[in-house]
Amino acid sequence: MPDKPAMDSLIVSQKVEHFDVLIVGAGLSGIDAAWHLQKRCKGKRYAILEGRATSGGTWDLFRYPGVRSDSDMYTLGYGFKPWKEQESIAEGPRILNYIRETATENGIDPHIRYQHKVTSASWSTKDARWTVEVERGPDRERVTFTCSFLWMCSGYYRYESGYLPEWPGYASYKGKLVHPQKWPEDLDYTGKKVVVVGSGATAVTVVPAMAEKAEHVVMLQRSPTYVVARPAKDPWAQKFRRRFSIPVAYKLTRWKNVLLGMYFYRMCKRKPEKVKNLILGGVRMMLGKDFDVAKHFTPSYNPWDQRLCLVPDADLFRAIRKKKVTVVTDTIETFTETGIKLK
Repeated sequence: MPDKPAMDSLIVSQKVEHFDVLIVGAGLSGIDAAWHLQKRCKGKRYAILEGRATSGGTWDLFRYPGVRSDSDMYTLGYGFKPWKEQESIAEGPRILNYIRETATENGIDPHIRYQHKVTSASWSTKDARWTVEVERGPDRERVTFTCSFLWMCSGYYRYESGYLPEWPGYASYKGKLVHPQKWPEDLDYTGKKVVVVGSGATAVTVVPAMAEKAEHVVMLQRSPTYVVARPAKDPWAQKFRRRFSIPVAYKLTRWKNVLLGMYFYRMCKRKPEKVKNLILGGVRMMLGKDFDVAKHFTPSYNPWDQRLCLVPDADLFRAIRKKKVTVVTDTIETFTETGIKLK
């Protein structure tokens, strides 16, 4: 009898695609990286691996009320593409449009591989290349790429789920629990009592935005954060635009803000008490002499030991003065069926 063909194993050969450069992430940084790569390294073959089905990164992921940048767009924006909007502290949808417009204008879109989630990357000194393992598409098909240079522009968020402390009794609460990273499109909080836990950049953004519709909003913080108000529209940017072309005005504003930022940071390190008094004096001026600034807006650390929070046009302070927002400084002991019990 003829020999029976061996069918005990199946060998599948997959062609591994190689690139000069792989960029991970199609957000603000990934599009910037692609532009500079095209400008300075013409002829290099590259691709952008984006785990989600859309570009924009942070500015597409977050959908909570009032989502905005807490850095001015003259420094956060691209050096090669002027920010033309009036507000320098910009809303999330406008930043998202800016990112996508940049990618389309510069022919970057065809290089983006959507639903390509990088799971691992390993370097071979012998071969002088990276091997990048990827899950592709809704079926999470496993594919492999190689590249000579791996450029990580994936940010620092865990996109699948945001951080959530393990509070006692959290699951027993009968009301609506919402994480800003998973904001429901149909959430209606009109006329309701809301507690926002935390006082970082997200909290100082979402609190005044929710206060416009909610009956009342409590910003519950374990400890205070430095909060600084500044105009949403940069007055110097407006002056520069009236006198110069948009590209020139953009560069002037960009460098003005960069140098001011460096100066302020150095002042925080050299004369922390002076800067602290300056910041807190501004808060007292916004909230009045009867508000307990020492308890609710005076951190235990010096300015810029942690990042400062920025509120455009003092919207958080205005909401507090209108009695639409209350600040509570305390520690959560436990959640209950109807609310939160503090220590």
